[in-house]
Amino acid sequence: MDQLNTTYTFSAFEDVSRKFPHRDALIYLGRRFSYSFLKQMIDQFATALYRLGVGHQDKVMIYMGNSPQWIIANFAIQKIGAVVVPVSPIYTSHELLYMVQDAEVETVICMDTNFGYVKEVDRQHPLQRIIITNLTDMLYTWQKVFGTLIDRIPKGSTVRGDNIFRFNELLRKTPPEPPEVEIDAQNDLAYIMYTGGTTGFPKGVPGSHASEVSYINDVMDVFRDHIRAGGDTMIMVNPLFHIMAKGFLLAAGLNFGNTTILMPIPEVDAVLSEIERFKIRWMLGVPALYRMILENDRLSNYDISSLEYCYCGGDVLPGEIFKRWHELTSFFLYQVYGSTEVGHLTYSRLDREPDPRTVGTVLPSRRCLVVDPETLEEVAVGETGELLVTSIYTNKEYWNKPEETELSYVRIGEDIFYRMGDYVCLNENKEIQFVERTADTIKYKAYRISASEIEAVLQDHPTVMGACAVGIPDASCGERIKVIVVLKEDAKGVDGQTLTGWCRKRLAPYKIPHYIEFRDMLPKSKVGKLLRREIRDEEKRKL
Repeated sequence: MDQLNTTYTFSAFEDVSRKFPHRDALIYLGRRFSYSFLKQMIDQFATALYRLGVGHQDKVMIYMGNSPQWIIANFAIQKIGAVVVPVSPIYTSHELLYMVQDAEVETVICMDTNFGYVKEVDRQHPLQRIIITNLTDMLYTWQKVFGTLIDRIPKGSTVRGDNIFRFNELLRKTPPEPPEVEIDAQNDLAYIMYTGGTTGFPKGVPGSHASEVSYINDVMDVFRDHIRAGGDTMIMVNPLFHIMAKGFLLAAGLNFGNTTILMPIPEVDAVLSEIERFKIRWMLGVPALYRMILENDRLSNYDISSLEYCYCGGDVLPGEIFKRWHELTSFFLYQVYGSTEVGHLTYSRLDREPDPRTVGTVLPSRRCLVVDPETLEEVAVGETGELLVTSIYTNKEYWNKPEETELSYVRIGEDIFYRMGDYVCLNENKEIQFVERTADTIKYKAYRISASEIEAVLQDHPTVMGACAVGIPDASCGERIKVIVVLKEDAKGVDGQTLTGWCRKRLAPYKIPHYIEFRDMLPKSKVGKLLRREIRDEEKRKL
């Protein structure tokens, strides 16, 4: 605990930068960034933010995809004691406005390609600062010129304004002189990440520096005897706004002084090419990514024999993917499991053959109970129950959501536990075996989607009386989204295409329903609660 009180998310990176100054920290679209150069830009951007008026515990939203700018911004924001609010770069202005207002965001850092959405938000909720960058801002000049000549650089339309700044200009004009800021690692927030809500609105999950550092240290201990500090290479395909990807990047890459090949988008042939080119040993992916690799028609054209430590998370790992990966590479797929609320929770051990039925062993800084969901009494080893998690380092509440907090957190004895909503069992080796997730959550590819958020958007339509969203199992992507809709009696001219278009304007693309079915009524309990599980079970029987 004492060590964590004096350690911040950016501390390990700065220590490594001094130890391996000339080692490549990142390789992004062919551009190499040494640890010393990356640290310099972080210090420059931290100085720029401070001079623009970003202060202690101010909220700064990162609305970008994977890029060096994302990493620079993340560390710079935290270094001056401000709070990172990372969000998906494909969120619509409707979603963005809610999170900006909820988290009290004053500064947004975005790509020029999604500036239009930020400007819409700015018109409704004036922002103090909008910082714009481009996908290629951090590339070599010759790359930008060549990309422009062949028209391969995506660009968005932007405008000038008193509150609008350019990322590159801030770096160019600002020396690396960040202020000395006193940060309370246990109590000061390092981030607010958003996850699905049970009432139809996303929930902000606050986390301190100690919360983040605690599980990253645990994961580093899992890797320590197998990783080559300062001499290994990993690839990061998963989006960094997600807690799984960010934690893995720090634990396997930057905090060990290793080189990370950072991918802006998960294009399979590009991923395979980079694995071959840089002899990558470490990788994180979701089941859908590993499936796409296995089913790629050109897989035999690439040498991926360097891959040795591949972790899989974000969804249930199918046994056939585990088996086929081992047959292809002779190595195993290991698993990682957690949530935005508790951070990384379990990892497969690297000193033994992993059991594909389990999601790994609980990390030391987290404590778990498997309980009867009604009585909250612990069940016997091997029996199925709901998973509860606590840690002395994690926050025990949602941001500005007391009702959601009451639904999701429970006091048992002296401790407050988070109700994961997942049903698991503990085996004799103290490993967690996943059984089933709550019907309120849909897992599409790497995304954890709140069923009630989709329902709330549909129920805002003037002709919709009720909606029920469920996940339909699909081997290629985990689950597809199906919504059962009940229309008002006087509804006319409304079909599935109409409602899909309504959702498309209000939800990120991965939340758009794949199927819409119309019915006269929805199943509800005696007290009027929607019985999603009945619909879900009914759909499973059709498969």
